[in-house]
Parts: sequence; C-alpha cells; structure tokens
Amino acid sequence: MSRLSELLLPTERQPPADAEAVSHQLMVRAGLVRQVGAGLWTWLPAGWRVHQRIVAIIREEMDRIGSQELLMPVLQPADLWRRTGRYDAIGGELFRLRDRKDADMVLAMTHEEAVTFHVAQVVRSYRDLPLSLYQFQVKERDEPRPRAGVLRTREFVMKDAYTFDRDEAGLQAQYERFREAYARVYDRSGLRWYEVESDTGMMGGKRAHEYMAPCAAGEDDVVLSVDPGDAGAVGRHYAANVEVASAEPQPVALPDAPDAPQRVQTPGVRTIAALAEHLDRPAGALLKAFPVVATDAEGAARFVLVLLRGDHQVGDVKLAKALGGAVRQAFEEEIRERLGPPGSLGPVGADVPVVVDAAVVATAEGSPAGGWCVGANEEGVHLDGVVPGRDFAYEVADVREVVAGDVVDGRTVVIEPAIEIGNIFQLMTRYSEPLGARYLDEDGREQPIVMGSYGIGPARIAAAAVEQFHDDRGIAWPKAIAPFDVEVVALGKRGTDEQAAAARIHDELRDAGFSVLLDDRDGGAGMKLTDAELLGCPLRLTVGRRSLAEGRVEAQVRRGQQDVEGGLPLDGLVAAVRELWERIP
Repeated sequence: MSRLSELLLPTERQPPADAEAVSHQLMVRAGLVRQVGAGLWTWLPAGWRVHQRIVAIIREEMDRIGSQELLMPVLQPADLWRRTGRYDAIGGELFRLRDRKDADMVLAMTHEEAVTFHVAQVVRSYRDLPLSLYQFQVKERDEPRPRAGVLRTREFVMKDAYTFDRDEAGLQAQYERFREAYARVYDRSGLRWYEVESDTGMMGGKRAHEYMAPCAAGEDDVVLSVDPGDAGAVGRHYAANVEVASAEPQPVALPDAPDAPQRVQTPGVRTIAALAEHLDRPAGALLKAFPVVATDAEGAARFVLVLLRGDHQVGDVKLAKALGGAVRQAFEEEIRERLGPPGSLGPVGADVPVVVDAAVVATAEGSPAGGWCVGANEEGVHLDGVVPGRDFAYEVADVREVVAGDVVDGRTVVIEPAIEIGNIFQLMTRYSEPLGARYLDEDGREQPIVMGSYGIGPARIAAAAVEQFHDDRGIAWPKAIAPFDVEVVALGKRGTDEQAAAARIHDELRDAGFSVLLDDRDGGAGMKLTDAELLGCPLRLTVGRRSLAEGRVEAQVRRGQQDVEGGLPLDGLVAAVRELWERIP
C-alpha cells in the first residue's frame, strides 16, 4: 500500500511513558511498531518494510558467499539441548514446555542443536564438506528485563547461519568470508559500526567477534583506540568488548618499599576510598582484595583471593575465563573462616590461592622499588610496603576491566556504549561432538565436523539506525533501509489540482523504480509535514498550489532537513530525482 489514506500508520504526538531509548520512542511515534506485552512487539506495515529491506540486504550477502537458505522449527525436542548441555546451562532464558504426550520441548533461542542434528544425518564423507546454511527464523528468549522497544525483546527474527568444515583451516576460510559479508551488510545498511573481539559466552567454541553500532542506548561498552595527537579521532587499530578487552594500565607511582611490610593502624577504614584518603595516596597505589569461589566443570569448588589495583574493577567474564569455571563472590562466613574480617583483607600469610591482576604487575614494573598497601586480615589494620613475590606467592591473570585512558600499542583508548547488531563464533566441535556430526576423511578415518555460527538481528539494525540518525523532529533513515524512498505530500484537498499532480508524480517515480508513499489524506499542511518528518523517508516532495503554478515541486532531503533551493522541475522530474538521490546518504 503506497497511499497514506489506506496505510496503517498510527503516528503519535507523544512517546510511550516507559520509553527511554530514542529508537523506542520514535518507532512507536512513527507508527512502525506496537507492543502486545512485555518484550513482545508487532511490526506494523511501514516498520515491516524497514525490517524486510534489511532482510533483503542480508539475504543477498549470504547468497553471494554461497550459503544456502533453509528453515528450521522454533519448537524443538529438549533432548537435543540436553545432549549439548545447554538445556540446564542456559537457565531461565530458555523457554521450556511439555507437549500433550508429556515430552519435554523448548522454544529455540538459537539453532545450533537443530542444524547439527540434520547435518549429522546427511553428511558422511569429506566430499560432503564444506557446507554453509542459513535461515531467517523467529527466536524466543525469556528476557528477565525486556526494554528499549525492539532492542531487547522476548521474540525476534534472526538470521542465523552455520558452517561445517573438515578442519580448522576450512573454518577459518569460511569465518573470513562471513566477516567480509557482515561488513558489506552494515555498510549497505548505512550504519556506523565496529567489529570487536568478544567472549564466546553460552555458545562456546574458540573465538568470537561482535558487531557493534555506537549509540547512547547501547547496553554494551566498546573499548576503542584513539590515534595519538588527536584525542577526538577514534581509530580502528583496536576494538573489543569491554568484557574481553586488554590494555596497558595508566601509570601510578608506588612509594618505596621497606625491607618488610609495616603494620598501619587504620581504625574504621573499610573501603579503598577511605584508605586512600587516610594514607594520602592514589587509589591506584593500593591493592584491593576480591575473595571468590570458582567452580569448575566437574563441580569442584575452590576459594581464591583476587588482587587488583584500587582504581580498577574485576571483569566477570575475564575472571571466569582465568579461573576456568563459574565464579561467585565469597559469602561473608566463608571470608571470615578463610581470611579474616571483610574490609581489611590481604594476601600476606593467607593460606589460599592468590591471583594478581596483570595490571598490578605492570604497575610494579614501572616502580621496581615500590610497595603496596593491603589489608592485614585484622580489623582496623593494614600492611604497607608489601611486595608481591617477596611477601606472598601468586599467579598472574588479566582479570580487570579496561578503563578510558589506558593504552593499546601506544594509543589511548576510549569507551563508548554500543548496540550489538551481530556476532560470529568459531564453534569448533562444541556441537558436532555431542550430537555425532562426523565424517570419513580421505583415509577412511572418522573425524568430527568443525563448525561456525553467525547471527544478525534485522530489528537491531533498524533500531540502531534510528538511534544514530534522528533529530528533534523524527527519524532520518539511511536510504537503503527506509520504509519508502520518497514521500510525496499533496497539500490540497482531494479533487484539487495539487492532489492530481501528486498522484501523477507518485506513479512516475514508482514506475521509475522508486518506492513511493503518497500522502493523499485530507488534512492541513502542518499535520502532513509533521508526519513526514517523523517517518523520515530520505526525500520528501511537496506539491502545493504555488509551486505547481510555477511548474515545480518543493524538495527536502530528510537528513539535516536540507531544502533544495528552487525545488525540482516538474518537466524531467524523474531525472532530477535520480540525480538528487545519488547525493543522499
């Protein structure tokens, strides 16, 4: 439907009361989406056009690299998920149910189990590989806190792709093809984006990258390098999710250490901030203790004391990787039993494993004669002049979160929020082993299939575009994913010359290959132009009595609200629109 009088486009003057993200506000106000329940959204016709234009771009790039499209069910037997261990590992986000025969089922949040099940049945020989498959399918995820409109929902459409190879070299080749394809998708969609190193998370495997669109509503933090000499220019030399990022810490000078640790009375001092004030010393010259309990895959638990600079924070993902399992903060009774009173914990004399963050070691290397102040495991007492290695044994691991101002390869890093718009994983044999996906090699030996997984969320691309490209009047879509290329606004009432001319312009542009929306409603110019700015089609043509009498139409490029001086001539309008279109981002 290309006439606004017949299009379901319920625009709103005010945003929803619970809307925080700009994309949530504007997509509702522009009549693109409506909520059914918490985390459940309906795409209305104009919004679905945006979604499907993104789908078309993704499909073209998947087909371009030789991936084959299929469709797998959302409803799946729980047994497949039990065989991979994810049925219990994922927790509450996985929808679980039983059918009428009392069989356990799940609503899939991703399709590794299903696709591997099929490949295990049909692939027999090395001659059947490599293989690349993809789909666009609904995913179900029981989000504990659905928010931000279509950014964090319980049901969404995802493009998920899977590759199957004979060995890791084959996986690497496929992985690089997908990296290139994803770059083309995001470039074609008109987004600003970064590819960043990331954690494999619940997917498992060897290596992963995320694709991030920087914007204020982003729930992820991205660490980015800045070129020397230009603190405002974000470089592409380094980019990583803060969960896995590593960097050189900002330097801190340590006071010279005595021959042995010195007891310091610190009555009532129980925080790093209070200790720094008490000693008149920067927080980075103090060590804070983080007692945790780590549980490995076999269920064995161990108490560990983690030490890091007082100005740094533990990264949960990095700590779990370093300790090789699930990690929780130790309970107070465990701390008192193994160490002493919380608020004055330290490693000296402690009979527990100690892990020191790598930034502590790097800081000490910058102050080779320096010592640290740590807790003495006594109420109101600290030890000053402590030297790791001399005064206590330890292991080193990178467990802290990078902070703005740290350095990577000589470049300072900044941290900015971003929306995750895609991810890719080198799964290796994480799913093929438990699900029996194997093949016979050239020598007749059975080998596990090596896998990759690749996801993109069209809804997240749409929301990211709104977050990045909007102003105080509405959305300013990139032209590749806009609901319509051109909106033609007829200012006169039905039956007037303006309406008739606008209809002719609509038909001419449509026949020339543009997608065109005609605002043929009865209503004032203010209402029509306000709705046009809110919807945000890249180009607006306005047909009024005066401009029509002068043989032209008014034209405005939505991005930046750039009026075309003198408008566009009615004679040769299609050619003029084509020329202008090439200059629109």
